[in-house]
Amino acid sequence: MTRVVVVGDLMTDTVARAAFPLAKGSDTPAAVTIHGGGSGANVASWLALEGIEVAFVGRRGSDIAGRNRDMELMGYGVDARLVMDQERPTGTCVVMVTHKGDRTMLSDPGANAALLPEDIERCKDLFSQGTHLHMSGYSLINEGSRKAAIHTLELARQANMSVSVDGGSSSPLKRMGAEPFLEWTQGARLLVVAAKEAEILTGRENPAAAAKVLTAWYPQVVIKVGADGALWYTNGRPEPVTVAAEPVEKVVDGTGAGDAFIAGFLPPWLDGKQPADALTAGCHLAAQATQHLGARPSLDVVDNQIK
Repeated sequence: MTRVVVVGDLMTDTVARAAFPLAKGSDTPAAVTIHGGGSGANVASWLALEGIEVAFVGRRGSDIAGRNRDMELMGYGVDARLVMDQERPTGTCVVMVTHKGDRTMLSDPGANAALLPEDIERCKDLFSQGTHLHMSGYSLINEGSRKAAIHTLELARQANMSVSVDGGSSSPLKRMGAEPFLEWTQGARLLVVAAKEAEILTGRENPAAAAKVLTAWYPQVVIKVGADGALWYTNGRPEPVTVAAEPVEKVVDGTGAGDAFIAGFLPPWLDGKQPADALTAGCHLAAQATQHLGARPSLDVVDNQIK
């Protein structure tokens, strides 16, 4: 199987699940839990669960949270190449989940915002032909880590690596603008975005229409369409390949489901399987991610697999 290098964000997620409608200006009972997070680190963790040889390159603080996130990645079996930042804390995201399951995130990138081209150079041994790079869109969207992200993409091109990129998140992507993102990531073999991100990049509300526009920049495009599943498109096809979402009896926590989708999609895609098979694998792992709290696989599951 192809080795995968993920470059991106590492976070601590504080998830607050409200029991009732939010009482503005007062208290609302909630279940509050703390988990490892960060889109890039999540993708790496799920890939490791799938048995893929994966390395993660990122930055953490010198705090306890950073140490815990580092140890978690190693627990999953990820080759964690984390630079320790002596000035900035490990990134933190407050995930507020309403009683209906709607999510709103407040993010402080912390050390992620200081990822430098020199940090990537320290891991240059990871960049070789036959290895795949997945770049978290957050690293491009965040101005502090942008130079490092662009440098990473250039190193991958020089090494003739295959490259996939995700869209990060719709609101910060919209603030940055579509044109710079498309310019920086042109040349990637695969773009994976949510439907809202695809609309921001193309102005097309219909995911299939957006996918066709995006193939002007990327040979292959995958658009996640939430409860409707996902689609894959490449130039020359009359219509996209679509796969329905896997039925889930009850969604416990949707945080990280999109990252799990990417980790489920990449291995069969890299192995040359049919797009429908890769989409199905992505939807299956995304469904698994919704069955427990937090954006990462349960370490208990990992321990059981090792045993």
